[in-house]
Amino acid sequence: MGRAGKALKQTLETYSISQNRLAIALGVRRSVVYHWFHEKVDPNAETVAEIVKALQNLDPIAAKAFIKLYLGDLIQKDESKEE
Repeated sequence: MGRAGKALKQTLETYSISQNRLAIALGVRRSVVYHWFHEKVDPNAETVAEIVKALQNLDPIAAKAFIKLYLGDLIQKDESKEE
């Protein structure tokens, strides 16, 4: 479906974070995370921010990876402007 689901799936798999663990950290049902993970539903912008906060508590490096995967091109363009 969308970029957030793909970024979330890759992040959770890479950093061995279970869908259930993220769901608990977010205070949502596991099925909600399952739907994002399998790109059936994309989280809205506010929820993406909550996902980042939850990931920061679980694994700060995973949170940074999720942001980079999610924002991808935008981050690279901003970084090249700073140089």
